[in-house]
Amino acid sequence: MAFGVKREELTLWKRNVENGNIAFLTHYWMDDRFPNCNTVTKVGCSNIEKLKSWGESYGLLENWIHRDEKYPHFDLFGEYQKDILQREDKWDHIERFRL
Repeated sequence: MAFGVKREELTLWKRNVENGNIAFLTHYWMDDRFPNCNTVTKVGCSNIEKLKSWGESYGLLENWIHRDEKYPHFDLFGEYQKDILQREDKWDHIERFRL
């Protein structure tokens, strides 16, 4: 279950993904499979090759891409999430969600 994201943020993320840009969206998240994680960052791009290449630069595997028909993305949480957000200078995500 996702929460803590504004409609405008989601709309902007979707538009950027559709336009072939690497786009970040962080929100609160609850999933029983990951009891120690309460946030996730979705890093999306409709250009799969671009997304794959971006992920490879951070050691992410291609088969980790959620191949959603309209919004393909990586789901980042835990150590990957904070490390990549820091390296991408997404300090607003880190501060807002107290990562």
